[in-house]
Amino acid sequence: LFPQGQLLAKSWGSLFGGQSGAALRAPIYSFNGRNVLTDPLWPHQLAWHGSTPRGGHARRWDCQGWRSSGTAEGMATALGEGRLLAGHRHNCSTP
Repeated sequence: LFPQGQLLAKSWGSLFGGQSGAALRAPIYSFNGRNVLTDPLWPHQLAWHGSTPRGGHARRWDCQGWRSSGTAEGMATALGEGRLLAGHRHNCSTP
């Protein structure tokens, strides 16, 4: 049983445009119940989104059509960064 009703962010705007370095207020669980922020299965703790900082589609950086042998890059943001769409390019092979 997982805790419910925990505050992830104060507002929709703060989730996407919050202060850099702001920490999430609640754990994020995977579908199999692991805490993504603390479990070693997620060493990079990235939120993959393929978006520009303003929420548009980052066409060249979305990992669409990526194959395991490719070197494509996609936009992702470290979950502890506090700005979900402040992404940086990461190799699409990054776990």
